[in-house]
Amino acid sequence: MLFAAVLAPGARAGEAEVQRAENAVRVLREVLQAPDRRVPSDMIANAYAVAVIPDVIKAGFVIGGRHGLGLISVKTDNGIWSNPSFISMSGGSIGFQVGVSSTDVILVFRTQRGVDSIVHGKFTLGADASAAAGPVGRTAQASTDAQLKAEIYSYSRARGLFAGAALDGSVISIDNDANAAVYGEGITPRRIFAGGVSNVPNAVVDFRDRLEEYTSH
Repeated sequence: MLFAAVLAPGARAGEAEVQRAENAVRVLREVLQAPDRRVPSDMIANAYAVAVIPDVIKAGFVIGGRHGLGLISVKTDNGIWSNPSFISMSGGSIGFQVGVSSTDVILVFRTQRGVDSIVHGKFTLGADASAAAGPVGRTAQASTDAQLKAEIYSYSRARGLFAGAALDGSVISIDNDANAAVYGEGITPRRIFAGGVSNVPNAVVDFRDRLEEYTSH
């Protein structure tokens, strides 16, 4: 019994993270099934990295805040998507606001710089790299010149529709505890991105595979 009790915490390790991956996969699946109001597939195909943060909660009464947990994958040198690292997103706002809302967030990174900043510590949208509300539709041809100068495109979805969303001030950071629960202690994001992990749960692999599927269309 003592042996079983010792093993129990390890057996449960990663369950919450697997659920998080499943939620992110759900978001990607629904992106694939979306009609014209969607994140452009060529935008993601040409991205350096993509982050999905499902069910971001925004709550507030005068002083508000938001918080979400998600995953980020990068495009490797051979053109395929990496296993994802777990991340967290938080941010605050001040103003007259009441209520609670939940939205799905997608971030499309056009350069390596933003991802490097996340790996090295905390990264703030709009401060550490330029960010813009992303275009929607089957292609990104409707992008304005101003948008095309942004390093990151941000999207949010509420009530079933994706739309470009300004998320300046949101802080993105690596969720080291979640990475440890899934990949093992001491595993760095760079090692995850480079493919130096094994025994990856199916739901986590599925996140990478969904990105492959989305960008192959």
